Amino acid sequence: MDLKQLEYFVRVAELGSFTRASMALNVAQPALSRQVRQLEVELRQNLLVRNGRGATPTEAGKLLLAHGRGILHQVERAREELGRVRGALAGRVAIGLPPSLARVLMVPLTRAFRAQLPEASLSISEALSVTMLEWLTTGRLDIAVLYNAQPAAEIDIHPLRDEELLLVEPRPPGLSEDPPTAISLREVASMPLVIPSRPNAIRMQVETEMANIGCRPTVALEIDGVSAILDLVADGAGAALLSRNAVASSIRPSAYRIRSVSPPLKTRLSLATSSQRPATLTQQKTLDLIRQTLDALNAR
Repeated sequence: MDLKQLEYFVRVAELGSFTRASMALNVAQPALSRQVRQLEVELRQNLLVRNGRGATPTEAGKLLLAHGRGILHQVERAREELGRVRGALAGRVAIGLPPSLARVLMVPLTRAFRAQLPEASLSISEALSVTMLEWLTTGRLDIAVLYNAQPAAEIDIHPLRDEELLLVEPRPPGLSEDPPTAISLREVASMPLVIPSRPNAIRMQVETEMANIGCRPTVALEIDGVSAILDLVADGAGAALLSRNAVASSIRPSAYRIRSVSPPLKTRLSLATSSQRPATLTQQKTLDLIRQTLDALNAR
């Protein structure tokens, strides 16, 4: 059994499409289809049901998928162990970050990764939590940093810390240096908000907490992008509810006034990994680096 053929089959089965798998693997689709078909001929089993909507594993395919993940994981572990003989961990790690955290975390995390894992490669994607959960399941990501992650059979969740959502408004001209006063959640509900669309984790958190006190947000604009939200707030389109890190990492943090909300709006930040693919040693080291980098940022 050829390892390349096995890797191609696993990726097609996980992504449910030859087209998506060819893009993820950077392999031409005809070549990908040919390799998977050769594997089926060798095993004398139809592994995938091909249709206009994609490809789904047969019963034999599901069995091989379970074995294939384990085999490929052991091959990766073997490469890492050989790397350790040379004195360094190797391999590739794919990380997903939420937009509100990506700008402030990406640079220090990349520096730490290059310093401590010089023979490993790093891929970082910025996406919403729902998308990152899908990518974890399909194998496009190894690690995701999520807000308010919900338990799922195929995902392992490792809580990091709670973050407070703050009201972000444009800074009025000539604003004094006195600390801004807190604002009640009910008052926030009456303000025009620039907020992500459902099912963004922050949006769902805001709606849930407001529903608990019998109100709902006044949505001025739905924007899925922290930078765009902050630009619109600065332009006077409305206020926003974001973490302190999201504002601090903006191009002009001084353009905004932030106020605490009462009762506090808390979101839980967690690390998520696939329960179907055990973390390699390089991935485990990367998990530690993410924790350390977040702790260092929080200590500032």
